[in-house]
Amino acid sequence: MILDNKGLENREQWEAAGYRLPQFNRAKMIAATRENPFWIHFGAGNIFRAFQANVVQNLLNAGMIDRGLIVAEGFDYEIIEKMNRPHDDYSILVTLKADGNVEKTVVGSVAESCILDSGNGQEYGRLKEIFRKDSLQMVSFTITEKGYSLVDGKGEMLPAVEADLLAGPERPESYIGKVASLLYSRYLDGQKPIAMVSMDNCSHNGDKLYDAIDAFARGWMESGKAEKGFLDYIHNRDKVSFPWTMIDKITPRPDDSVEEILKKDGIEGLKPVITSRNTYVAPFVNAEECEYLIIEDSFPNGRPQLEKSGLIFTDRKTVEKVERMKVCTCLNPLHTTLAVYGCLLGYVKISDEMKDTQLRKLVEIIGYQEGLPVVVDPGVLNPKEFIDTVLKVRIPNPFMPDTPQRIATDTSQKLAIRFGETIKAYRDAEGLDTADLKMIPLVFAGWLRYLMAVDDKGEAFELSPDPLLDTVCPYVRDIKLGENVDTASKLRPVLEDKKIFGVNLYEVGMAELVCSYFRELTAGPGAVRTVLEKYVG
Repeated sequence: MILDNKGLENREQWEAAGYRLPQFNRAKMIAATRENPFWIHFGAGNIFRAFQANVVQNLLNAGMIDRGLIVAEGFDYEIIEKMNRPHDDYSILVTLKADGNVEKTVVGSVAESCILDSGNGQEYGRLKEIFRKDSLQMVSFTITEKGYSLVDGKGEMLPAVEADLLAGPERPESYIGKVASLLYSRYLDGQKPIAMVSMDNCSHNGDKLYDAIDAFARGWMESGKAEKGFLDYIHNRDKVSFPWTMIDKITPRPDDSVEEILKKDGIEGLKPVITSRNTYVAPFVNAEECEYLIIEDSFPNGRPQLEKSGLIFTDRKTVEKVERMKVCTCLNPLHTTLAVYGCLLGYVKISDEMKDTQLRKLVEIIGYQEGLPVVVDPGVLNPKEFIDTVLKVRIPNPFMPDTPQRIATDTSQKLAIRFGETIKAYRDAEGLDTADLKMIPLVFAGWLRYLMAVDDKGEAFELSPDPLLDTVCPYVRDIKLGENVDTASKLRPVLEDKKIFGVNLYEVGMAELVCSYFRELTAGPGAVRTVLEKYVG
């Protein structure tokens, strides 16, 4: 059994092995999509293959649409070259349910895969052709929050961005510069309407995409490289919209245990690829069953009825409430807490951490006691039920091979929204006091302790990637376990940084407690566990 057009001709063999197969004429779907595409997605990673591609497959199977998706990759071209195209754009979705059942689906809704390479005339020309199509309704993105940034960790403009702003839209090198250039081609072809939809897991994601595109449009206009009308075009919501969304589905790196399941079924060619950009990609993706995608219903060129496949369309205020509920309280802060302390305590599976009495209680306190009181019920999802599912079903799922090391990636970029917003809510609300927050400061102290890259046994470990490591690690680099140091003076520049924590921890009266926790966490080997037992119970 081989995952490509030829291998899937023997449907009976795949179905006998328990695989759900596409229930539509794929050749007709591909032809219709190439001629009249309605949705192109940037970011060919795991979340796309597990979520958006499967949503479209469900609609195709039900006969509700006759066209599929086009996917484009702009960060790591090898994903397309070494994974998508050799498998004829098929992938396998393995859904790992909390009850131990495994659901295997061959996803064939991707009609075409493209490479966002402005130096390749054929690839870039095809993308321009797609962007000029009248039928195109949506351009979506899962490129991570960093993908929208035009500056580095120090706030300095990235060289590629700076060069693109000077050179104009003809052949940009930066990711968003290329996207802006493609959008400019749509503008030049008649100012055709389009929805630019960020589906990344970050606050007000539509605004982040808008700000990045706007910077290029403004820069090109001011330098005479683009028509003034382009700026007016992206400012006109009847022409170009940038909806907010909230996405939630855990899709860890493809796991060896899942690969073994597929091998036993007789599938060949499952060997993962580690690209030159250190992307780990396989012909399959493993994911949890739960999924949520809440989208602001702003589509100037119309949209398919994606709500029939479980997506929720609503207004911007509701999206913001759902996003704040999830990102600031009911999931993301709990994940970050487990990531930081999981790395310190040597855990390699998030689900195993929920068997740890102190860690389970820590996230329960942060979620139910410290976070939930400031959550606004969005109406479309119940906050208490959401967090119940997170803590009782999703995170403890023993079949989900997610790791604290993966979730610890880019923690410096996450603390402000995942915890800072709760602190602000306590600061601004009558009847609430930031002094009542005891566990959130413990997470901050734990993160600073994590930055020492020494676990609770006193053994060195590798920090997960983070753009601010070079900035923040020096503040703790010389601190040794068991040494008595002036913690307050060493940590003050970090604790005052509103970009990291969302607030100046001194101004909200939280810095002293963080320093106190940190001193205890660095008392020596075993101090992390001692602190958790002391303060969490």
